[in-house]
Amino acid sequence: MAPADAAGVAQAAQQAGLEVSGVFTFPGHSYRPGGAAQAAADEATALAQAAAGLAAAGFGVVERSGGSTPSARLAQPGALSELRPGVYALNDAQQVELGVAAMDEVALMVAATVVSRPAPGRIVLDAGSKVLGPDRPTWASGHGRLADWPAARITGLWEHHAVVALDGDSPRLGEMVAVVPNHVCTAVNLVPELLVADRGQVVDRWPVAARAANR
Repeated sequence: MAPADAAGVAQAAQQAGLEVSGVFTFPGHSYRPGGAAQAAADEATALAQAAAGLAAAGFGVVERSGGSTPSARLAQPGALSELRPGVYALNDAQQVELGVAAMDEVALMVAATVVSRPAPGRIVLDAGSKVLGPDRPTWASGHGRLADWPAARITGLWEHHAVVALDGDSPRLGEMVAVVPNHVCTAVNLVPELLVADRGQVVDRWPVAARAANR
């Protein structure tokens, strides 16, 4: 929807008995290399235009809600009254590749075991798209990463297995590795609970209450 159409939508919503509190956007085009600054600028312009339309139509206090994890740090002062980055709480391989987060700032990983070493520079893990999620943007260098092997990339992904390419030393057969999924939102939604670990020990379990509830 174009920002200029926001007032008409708000009026229709109000006539239907809904309470209109403001305007909302998501700068999804921040999810590409070098795109965060332009996305933040576009977001500020769109929200300002939409909010001005609502004000001109007689709506009172207009909230301006927006934000994404790649663009949140670049949000223009005063442009938003509510900032909604979501991935930042846990981060993922996309944020690492975009330069938004360092690997040690990623808080969610998938424990996987090396089940095969079919050739030099290649290993197979027992974790696939059913736990890592299938997301891979066109600019991403792989389907995910290994936290302790910076050069490794998941080059092939099936439902229950992943093929990892890496140079030099590699995990041993039977070794457990920490896999960083590309998209943490999808990964969380694929499991019934998250295990909270401190220094390698599980200290808590967090049920994913909203799992499969986004229909």
